[in-house]
Amino acid sequence: MTTPPGAQRPDPAAVDAYLSELLVPADEALAGALADSEEAGLPSIAVSATNGKLLHLLARVQGARRILEIGTLGGYSTIWLGRALPADGALITLEYSAEHAEVARANLARAGLDKVVEVRVGAALDSLPVLADEGHVFDLVFIDADKVNNPHYLEWALRMTRPGSVIVVDNVVREGRVADPADDRPDVTGTRAALRLMADHPKLDATAIQTVGAKGYDGFAVAYVQG
Repeated sequence: MTTPPGAQRPDPAAVDAYLSELLVPADEALAGALADSEEAGLPSIAVSATNGKLLHLLARVQGARRILEIGTLGGYSTIWLGRALPADGALITLEYSAEHAEVARANLARAGLDKVVEVRVGAALDSLPVLADEGHVFDLVFIDADKVNNPHYLEWALRMTRPGSVIVVDNVVREGRVADPADDRPDVTGTRAALRLMADHPKLDATAIQTVGAKGYDGFAVAYVQG
């Protein structure tokens, strides 16, 4: 059903709040992660509750046992992903800032995931070759870090996944700027290069979805790693 001409459209943030209340029950650990991240002065850029639930469901549908997250922040999305793992599963998350990692570790401990999740600190492009040398293979990779390096993160994800793995890249629409050829800001060019790699790489079958809600206008991409 479409909105009648002249009628006021609902506020996307209000719709997000309705969906969250309906489908994402209140949770002490997740609420605490957001509150402590805010108190510590972390930027308010964690995924929304509904997007966090989507990551959780994707990991469960995937049957993921090994997950890689690039960009931890305060650990909010990490908790969602970690809770999707089986008893013998494991998650490695990469965070540039030692201060952010400290907040994330406390949040993960409160959620009972400190034995499941390993937080590695440092530039992801330094940590990723180490992970590859260690022989890690991941069932799901979530990329949500500095956007200029998105294509590099995607290339490393391809080295450490298998046929059947899933790669999710967040914030790929950039308020629609990704489709503006005149926009050459680094976050846009990096994101655009990652999307082009998804489109052209023979091992990837991908799509991207626009989103609107409490976090504004953006979107995410999902790629399936083919044999």
